[in-house]
Amino acid sequence: MKALRYGIPLAIFVALAGFFAIGLTRDPREVPSPLIDKPAPVFRLEQLGDSRLAFSPEQMKGQVWMLNVWASWCGACRVEHPTLLEVARQKAVPIVGLNWKDERPAALQWLDKLGDPYTLSAYDNANTVGLDYGVYGAPETFVIDKQGVIRYKQIGPVTPEAWRDTIQPLIRKLNG
Repeated sequence: MKALRYGIPLAIFVALAGFFAIGLTRDPREVPSPLIDKPAPVFRLEQLGDSRLAFSPEQMKGQVWMLNVWASWCGACRVEHPTLLEVARQKAVPIVGLNWKDERPAALQWLDKLGDPYTLSAYDNANTVGLDYGVYGAPETFVIDKQGVIRYKQIGPVTPEAWRDTIQPLIRKLNG
């Protein structure tokens, strides 16, 4: 009887401790997205720079591109910004910005001050598109193939290492 009384709670504790230990070894930026290998959600938003113009992912069909979620209030976006500027300078891939939960004047000022790596930025201050893409923080970056299918999601800043080791080889493969 004592074995049951202490054995069951001990077994539950050991199982929970095992799950916790496994969880601690995981990189939180490597959260699998249910959107990987699925068509990118379709949307139509005003462009940040000119509200008379709109952007839709349909405009990017036939080319591999990146959708980068960013905001002027986002500290981690500032960290990744030099890497995005370098990628844009190399003309390695079109980068479309998704200005997320931001104020238009602040976002435009931020790009003016730090440089603009984007082919264009769509303006999603109401988080309508962010919700469809499962965005829960900025920055997040999606690699979308020529058919409009999401092939990769980077949570957190695109670092030079993430670009060199993961994103750039994927883009080359998708373009090949």
